[in-house]
Amino acid sequence: MYRDLLVNYWWPGMKRDIVKYVQKCLTCMQVKVEHQKPYGKLQPLEIPLWKWEHITMDLITKLPKTRKGFDAIWVIFDRLTRSAHFLPIHESYSSDKMAEIYSSLITIPIIPVLECLLMKCFMEGNVGLLFWGEVGQ
Repeated sequence: MYRDLLVNYWWPGMKRDIVKYVQKCLTCMQVKVEHQKPYGKLQPLEIPLWKWEHITMDLITKLPKTRKGFDAIWVIFDRLTRSAHFLPIHESYSSDKMAEIYSSLITIPIIPVLECLLMKCFMEGNVGLLFWGEVGQ
C-alpha cells in the first residue's frame, strides 16, 4: 500500500501512518498475503486396540510445594480409556530417584508400554540416558 500511495503522494511520517492504518483495518487484515508455506493435511492418530497400548506422559513442574515437599507431577495418560496416573515427584529428583519410582510402578499393568515410551524420551539432556542405564535397560 505504501508503494502505491508513494507514486502520487508523500508526507512526513507517511510510512508510519500507513502501517498504523493497515494494522487497524479489518479488510486489510483479511486480504493480507500469507507468507508461510501451506500446512499439510491432518494425519489422524491410530486408535489403540488395547488399553495402555498408546500412552502419553508429561512432567508438570514449578508447582507450590505440598506438605510432603512434592513440587512436580508426573502424568501418565492412556489414550484409549482416557485414564491417567498422577505421580507426585520432586522437581530436583536425581536419575537414581526416577529409577526408583519406575521400579515401584512394576505392579501397575501399564509398565511394558511405559517402558517403551520412556526409552524413547529424554528428560533434560543426558538425565534420561543415566536413568535407563541405572534401571538396566
